[in-house]
Amino acid sequence: MERFSRIANVDKLTYAGNLENVRQVADDPRYAFIRADIADDQAMESVFAAERPDLVVHFAAESHVDRSIHAPAAAIDTNVRGTFTLLETARRHGVARFIHISTDEVYGDVPAPHESTEEDPVRPSSPYSASKAGSDLLALSYHRTWGLNVTVTRASNNYGPYQFPEKLIPLMISNAMEGKPLPVYGDGQQIRDWLHVEDHCRAIFAVIDEGRAGQIYNIGGTCSLANLEVVRKILAATGRSDDLIAYVTDRPGHDRRYALSSAKLECETSWKPKVSFEEGLAGTVAWYRDNRTWVEHVKSGEYRTWYERNYGARETVDQ
Repeated sequence: MERFSRIANVDKLTYAGNLENVRQVADDPRYAFIRADIADDQAMESVFAAERPDLVVHFAAESHVDRSIHAPAAAIDTNVRGTFTLLETARRHGVARFIHISTDEVYGDVPAPHESTEEDPVRPSSPYSASKAGSDLLALSYHRTWGLNVTVTRASNNYGPYQFPEKLIPLMISNAMEGKPLPVYGDGQQIRDWLHVEDHCRAIFAVIDEGRAGQIYNIGGTCSLANLEVVRKILAATGRSDDLIAYVTDRPGHDRRYALSSAKLECETSWKPKVSFEEGLAGTVAWYRDNRTWVEHVKSGEYRTWYERNYGARETVDQ
């Protein structure tokens, strides 16, 4: 907060939204929470007119691949239509800077040992990644066509405190703590690069301070691990046996490997990842262990229904 005179947090508060996550700043006079849908033209016009932002950092997204497979409309509405609405409103109001947060998934499968660079073509595999690739290109078009000061970042898999437990690491931690099966897709050998949320946030600040308009910056954690290896590390950290691993039918179109090169960002800014996976995972497990009430609250209701729909219908696969 010290960097900015005022921050307006715009959030639709979908199933994954949780005001408990911002309780520490809720009473700060420099902070405002606004419940609104970024795809709502009138709502965004009101927000921009009232707040007159100098900088927009666009994190908002439907970000879960499995949900985009079950029901792709929400990903298209928020990630494409919502991004268009923000860009158009920012252009009308003469916003000085627009940072669009994206994902390594837009590059699709990456054969080893290649690491995706910002020059690589986008080859998305899921409705989620396709919607993000589309929003990336749309954002860049606003720079080329109208000169809007847009920068795109593409980060690898985030993890850390407060992450909604549909994502791999918090899902496996919470299931392990409860002694429940840990569902692993296919053979569990899908490779992901892991980036601690604090490193990601520092990278975004670096892009705000030093990034160039019209550019894409990859943000990787330099930590490529198979999903199964991550799951086993979580079981060890929670004192549970590998017997809890339950191999289930893989999801459609599942990419085997993501890998990012952050060389451009590291060359043009002062950023480098600082949090090792061992340190970050230990801290994350400790946070979920110390915040069981938070976990139980967010896993109630709609989450339980979705969990059963996504994992309950999948067949167990012998390995």
